[in-house]
Amino acid sequence: MSRITVLGSGAWGTAIALSLYRRGGHQVALWAHSPELAQQIIGARENTQFLPGIPLPADLAITGESDAITAADILVSVIPSEFLRPTLLRIRTHLRAGQFVVSATKGLEDRTLSRMTQVLSATLEPAGLLLSIGALSGPSFALEVAQGQPTAVTVAFSDPQIAALIQQEFSSETLRLYTSTDVIGVELGGALKNVIAIAAGVAAGAGLGHNSTAALITRGIAEITRLATACGARRETLAGLSGIGDLVLTCTGSLSRNRSVGQALGQGRQLPEILESLGGKVAEGVLTSRAALGLARKHGVEMPITEQMELILDEGKDPREAIRDLMLRPGKEEH
Repeated sequence: MSRITVLGSGAWGTAIALSLYRRGGHQVALWAHSPELAQQIIGARENTQFLPGIPLPADLAITGESDAITAADILVSVIPSEFLRPTLLRIRTHLRAGQFVVSATKGLEDRTLSRMTQVLSATLEPAGLLLSIGALSGPSFALEVAQGQPTAVTVAFSDPQIAALIQQEFSSETLRLYTSTDVIGVELGGALKNVIAIAAGVAAGAGLGHNSTAALITRGIAEITRLATACGARRETLAGLSGIGDLVLTCTGSLSRNRSVGQALGQGRQLPEILESLGGKVAEGVLTSRAALGLARKHGVEMPITEQMELILDEGKDPREAIRDLMLRPGKEEH
């Protein structure tokens, strides 16, 4: 029996905790960033803010205390990218040697352009914590995982034996894990697809049809793959669950938060109002667009869709003008 603590009580963290709890054979805890938030969830026996309508079992541990962090054999980090580093600095004294850390946050740190496993390493290693850190990603809406609908994702560690261990510990009749040693590819596929999902939403909000969505998905995976491989990923990883699988889901699914943000932008709404309407939920693609472009410039990679999304998000460019500029780019050969 493993002791597993999920760090982060948003929709995705709650869904992962529920999946692991239902699997059986583990002691599972859902850790909230404060004892007050934990008590609120316990009192309602439901995550009313982030995952309403999904009852939480009475014996699923929900806590804001540090004991659950220290006791865990496996930690699953689902803390939003912008809060990961400060949260780790606050709690790292409660981590211990020998723990495994699985990052399930699909984003990049805006200031440093770092992947989440890099943020984890950079924050924990100065405290003497040389832990095994990997990533979990793939096409997975939190609500459907929480409902117990069949879902397949990828878990990646540089050590294949650790990836196989997590696969064994997390897999169930509703959650299927595939293993990989390509941590870079798995992380970047999950992070960068959020930007393309915003673009797909913009197209839908502007009244464009299925042709436009298909073009964005196809050219989106092309530019994601260009950047990921420039960063050291394997091309084939981006053709799998954590690449095109996740991209298709978030570009077409109505539950996609990033697509919804793009759709509102395409309808003419302003970004601050859209983000306020999310009620505390995070659309990682908004911050990731800037970080992705920073990485692209660093590696000399062209990312035209991401560039236009960044202009819409940060400079208020008209979405229809951005789409027109994409269509009027000089002709290219498809590789």
